[in-house]
Amino acid sequence: MGSIVTTRQSNAALAEEAQYLTFMLGGEMFAIGILGIKEIIEYGNLTVVPMMPSFVRGVINLRGAVVPVVDLSARFGRQNSGTTRRSCVVIIEANTEDGHAQDIGLLVDTVCAVLEIAAAEIEPPPSFGARVRADFISGMAKVEGKFVIVLEVDNVLSIDEMSRLAGAETSTHSDVQ
Repeated sequence: MGSIVTTRQSNAALAEEAQYLTFMLGGEMFAIGILGIKEIIEYGNLTVVPMMPSFVRGVINLRGAVVPVVDLSARFGRQNSGTTRRSCVVIIEANTEDGHAQDIGLLVDTVCAVLEIAAAEIEPPPSFGARVRADFISGMAKVEGKFVIVLEVDNVLSIDEMSRLAGAETSTHSDVQ
């Protein structure tokens, strides 16, 4: 019986550790769980789409599929990211409120590494003081003595919220005319 308990404890310990992709954005390190990540591509060949929210840089053609590219820095209410040769687009599968899957690209300054982070090393998100909306943060991971902001990707990439924002900006632009 002792071996059964040990196996269960080992499985519980494994379940508490998850892999995260870390990346830099505006000098800060962020992380997202790797389970929703499809691939990482170099930034380029972007088609700008008029009347989109300022944080949507445009769309790319990914093997015949139209994939919107979101500038995470702008999504967080900061300036648009400047692009360099290290800029990458992280392709993530997001879900709409009605359960449909949609690929979305995230423009980041540079991808760092895939890390295994134990659940015990992730603190709850701060209630104030972060330069990112609180509902965008799932926690703060301690990695090598520094904090890494773990993003709640479903909230950051809420397709329905982004659509509402696109509609609001479109109506604002049409009101001006």
